[in-house]
Amino acid sequence: MAQLKLQNLQKKYRPDVIPVKDISLEVNDGEFLTLLGPSGCGKSTLLRLIAGLEPPTKGQVFIGDENLNNAAPGDRNMAMVFQSYALYPHMTAGENIATALKLRKMPQDEIKRRVNDAAHKLELTSLLNRKPGQMSGGQRQRVALARALVRDPEVFLLDEPLSNLDALLREQVRAQLKQLFKDQNKPVVYVTHDQTEAMTLSTKVAVLNQGLIQQLDPPSRIYSHPANEFVASFVGSPQMNLLTLQCEDNQAILGRHKLDISNLGKQLTQVVFGIRPEDVHLAHSEEEPSIMGQVYLVEQLGKDNLVSVKLQNSEITIRALLPGDKQWENKTIPLAIKPDKIHWFDIDSGDRLN
Repeated sequence: MAQLKLQNLQKKYRPDVIPVKDISLEVNDGEFLTLLGPSGCGKSTLLRLIAGLEPPTKGQVFIGDENLNNAAPGDRNMAMVFQSYALYPHMTAGENIATALKLRKMPQDEIKRRVNDAAHKLELTSLLNRKPGQMSGGQRQRVALARALVRDPEVFLLDEPLSNLDALLREQVRAQLKQLFKDQNKPVVYVTHDQTEAMTLSTKVAVLNQGLIQQLDPPSRIYSHPANEFVASFVGSPQMNLLTLQCEDNQAILGRHKLDISNLGKQLTQVVFGIRPEDVHLAHSEEEPSIMGQVYLVEQLGKDNLVSVKLQNSEITIRALLPGDKQWENKTIPLAIKPDKIHWFDIDSGDRLN
């Protein structure tokens, strides 16, 4: 069983530039870990530390019980797929796929078998004699994946491999990736800033910000129970409503509506209230607790509309996902909130309170 383990990894270029501050995690056989975060959060640097392309300032990288800190990239038995594909333009697809096997001086029969097997899995058999310049972006990306696959490594590393593809192609290749790595049953570390990729591909997600892991959990937990205000704001589209509310007598004041916060366990004067737009709906009846507001912006998303509503007698704006087959412009509407979907965050630390 292969296990990738990182212990207290840090990368410091100078005192004020520390892209990876202190990261520890484990990835086991069959686990697909996505490093998710905004540009500059340290995710690509962390991948390079794992691959050996950068030496850590401190901390260790292990596969099983073997410390890899002093191992060269080529000796780590990891396969990496780059954003830029990194194919040799003068070689055919088949030759590109076989490159690492030839460097290992593997027998020709075994090279041919592995190349054909990988090409079959990635639907490249008819393209093996083409050079990269004769292939589309999606085809070149699949060649890069096949080149990683034939090495039969202990760990797969992928650095934003789909970012150069258009939306439709990205969706197709994403589905192939999910099945491909499920069949491989090896640890996979995948870097992206695209939360759709993270949520659909991963068995667990590490959300990074400023060189630190903000939350490490399965995708469903990241979405339903964000650990802090940053994770809540970064994960989810449309973005979660995050509003600073005044509090009095164990109640948070949202427009004319008062929300019970006695279960948060401490007296608060202010709190950050979070609710996803899909958890805000049109009140079904006059008996249902609701908040009145004026619609001032409607964004059409197809089946639904993302509706921005300014609450009456307040400067607060809240967004809701409402049916796309109705007209909402300039209407005054009653909004209701699902109480069990409310997220509360500390005003100072940003940490989750409930």
